[in-house]
Amino acid sequence: MAILEVKNLKKYFPVTGGVFLRRTGWVHALDDVSFSLNKGETLGIVGESGCGKTTLGRCIMGLYDPSQGQVVIKDQVVSQLNFLKRKKLALNLQMIFQDPFESLDPRQTVKEILEEKYIIHGKKRGELDSQITRLIKKVGLLHDVLSKFPHEFSGGQRQRIGIARAISLEPEILICDEPVSALDVSVQSKILNLLLKLQQKMGLTYIFISHDLSVVKHVSDRIAVMYLGKIVELANADAIYNNGRHPYTKALLSSIPRPDPTFARHRIILKGEVPSAENPPFGCRFNTRCEQAQNICREKEPELLKDKEDLNHLTACHFFHTCE
Repeated sequence: MAILEVKNLKKYFPVTGGVFLRRTGWVHALDDVSFSLNKGETLGIVGESGCGKTTLGRCIMGLYDPSQGQVVIKDQVVSQLNFLKRKKLALNLQMIFQDPFESLDPRQTVKEILEEKYIIHGKKRGELDSQITRLIKKVGLLHDVLSKFPHEFSGGQRQRIGIARAISLEPEILICDEPVSALDVSVQSKILNLLLKLQQKMGLTYIFISHDLSVVKHVSDRIAVMYLGKIVELANADAIYNNGRHPYTKALLSSIPRPDPTFARHRIILKGEVPSAENPPFGCRFNTRCEQAQNICREKEPELLKDKEDLNHLTACHFFHTCE
């Protein structure tokens, strides 16, 4: 059963210019994005910088109001909820941010940071000591960290504090916005293992946003590949890695380093730069960089369609059966 549904989601940001800052255009950060998420599942979202991954997470979280479309959580349309209902919905939906230092208030101690959400939802500060202690142990930190400030910790410890804050209200859905990209490689695996452990213990559902395909493969059940505000391929993790259909997916997969000096890798080098999201190409948005592009790719936008052989594998390409 779907715990979350995203329906035809669009998010446009205005571009202003001139002395009077008049609107001169729109940045198409998200354009007609749809998918569903089942309880206990991890959906990985990958793509180049600027493809709309973080904007998607923030629209789902309610930090951005979508320009069009709906985010439905447990049959509730987020954009139609009033303040009190959104506040209640926050108990089920939380976010882990990319930079643990930027997302933690430097003027608050760890204890004050962790108490804040409880207090917002009606609990008294004096009743929280035992809960905060259990929470900090759950993410692998000691009790003595509670009196310290964020600048006194390493990046990995700060991210553990961020994770503790995110799970404090025992949510059902966690949006992980590149939670390990700002960390050393040696620390990344520990944080990933912590997230997997918490998912098992608490029955969490994850949306895992990252540009690192190796990391996404390690944690995800399904993967959505995004390009310039659109999902171009959506399938099970194994299907994406073993049989990616879209030319853009193939190019991303070819860039993954292999720890095998005998492996003969065929690297696909994409030509040109990512087009501007303010003026995206007509038709398929990947047509300006795709070697297989034909006239139909420039004239008509491909739909995200199911494969006849694998109904769980969706691809937005006019020629995905023949793209090699």
